Amino acid sequence: MKIVKVIHGYPPRYSAGSEVYTKTLCHELVRQGHEVIVFSREENAYKQEYSITWEVDPDCEAIKLCLINMAHSRDGYQHTVLDRIFGQVLDDQHPDLVHVGHLNHLSTSIISEAHKRNIPIVFTLHDFWLMCPRGQFLQTINSKTSDLYPVCDSQDDKKCAQKCYWRYFSTQNDSEDLSYWTEWVGKRMNHVRKMCSVIDLFIAPSRYLMNRFTRDFGIDSEKILYLDYGFHLERLPKRKRRAGKNFVFGYIGTHKQAKGIHHLIHAFNRLQGRALLKIWGSPIEPFTQSLKAMIASMPIETQKRIEWMGGYRNEQITSDVFNHIDTIVVPSIWGENSPLVIHEAIEAQLPVITANYGGMKEYIHHEINGLLFTHRDVDDLRLQMDRMQRDPDLAKTLGQGGYIQSSDKKIPCIEEHTKKIQNLYQIAIKKRREPHDSKNRSLAHHV
Repeated sequence: MKIVKVIHGYPPRYSAGSEVYTKTLCHELVRQGHEVIVFSREENAYKQEYSITWEVDPDCEAIKLCLINMAHSRDGYQHTVLDRIFGQVLDDQHPDLVHVGHLNHLSTSIISEAHKRNIPIVFTLHDFWLMCPRGQFLQTINSKTSDLYPVCDSQDDKKCAQKCYWRYFSTQNDSEDLSYWTEWVGKRMNHVRKMCSVIDLFIAPSRYLMNRFTRDFGIDSEKILYLDYGFHLERLPKRKRRAGKNFVFGYIGTHKQAKGIHHLIHAFNRLQGRALLKIWGSPIEPFTQSLKAMIASMPIETQKRIEWMGGYRNEQITSDVFNHIDTIVVPSIWGENSPLVIHEAIEAQLPVITANYGGMKEYIHHEINGLLFTHRDVDDLRLQMDRMQRDPDLAKTLGQGGYIQSSDKKIPCIEEHTKKIQNLYQIAIKKRREPHDSKNRSLAHHV
């Protein structure tokens, strides 16, 4: 098959979870004999907006990359110029299928370009962006409250305007601005629902995410299914940790508030003992400097025990990261979908501490393959960290807990995962060719 893979960023320019997974899948699709074109973005302030650059994946020259410059238009959700470009790519390439990973910073209406050409559309859900304009059901910081990024329980147009778009108001209580942004959110949500109605099949990498989209967004349960991510298991050997004088906690990820890294740092500051904290992730401003300023206000002994490690190579995460720590902490405040780092740690037999919320608690079971702390509770996070550092036998046992969802305790391999993805492609293609065949409604459940 020839597949156009749509994603809002592609490594090495962007290397968050959805981007890393997309690259892994694209490489395996090519290895299994398919042709892949990636439609994505770059942000170059000195290039013309919407200009097109064709490249190849430096790690797999068979993969063509079509990059659209979105340096100044990244916050919009619909761009007619980008739609026309995507339509031209479809006309030139004649793909069998379009597989979307994310449309943020691109254009939601490219879905209609594939639909009107009768090209099947598969959509992998990585977060809540279709049903939440901010993507994570976290409200923006309001300077009048002390709660950073309160969790939002549901989408409502007026609530979105009040809680997340108040930053654009002329004054805090401007009724005209409230009306404008309420209407803007409503227009955006209606458009997204229209686009979702023509997507043939949705894939959710966690049951938590799948249930939220069926229950709260009305996605037909007959066209959404659960399929966890796939991984290169040969890149995740059992870690080789040499015992050191100090217990070492590790963090991997971006330095933004949604990842809860500030909670981890505060919990670490309250922790008794001589443990160390190593933080991986490329600097991103103003977040990294803000965190460093926060640490600088803590006791000097705390400061000495925190080390900034910078970026890392995902392909060598065991040797570059896991071999140097005793447990990984995933303290996210949003309902993470299916965190790659949790899976990677499980496979390398590294114990995990994470929140009892969202997809995190779906893959980590308390005192079986990790420890759970009460969501957004710094004191409980500190307690679970203290348990881990005081009991090496507990840490070792939890590290051997494995992947709960499989009988052999191993996470899904990319080879078998990609075969299942190909099966879903065939289902989507058949649904397009035989839209009235009732048998197609149950095909997804055979994967």
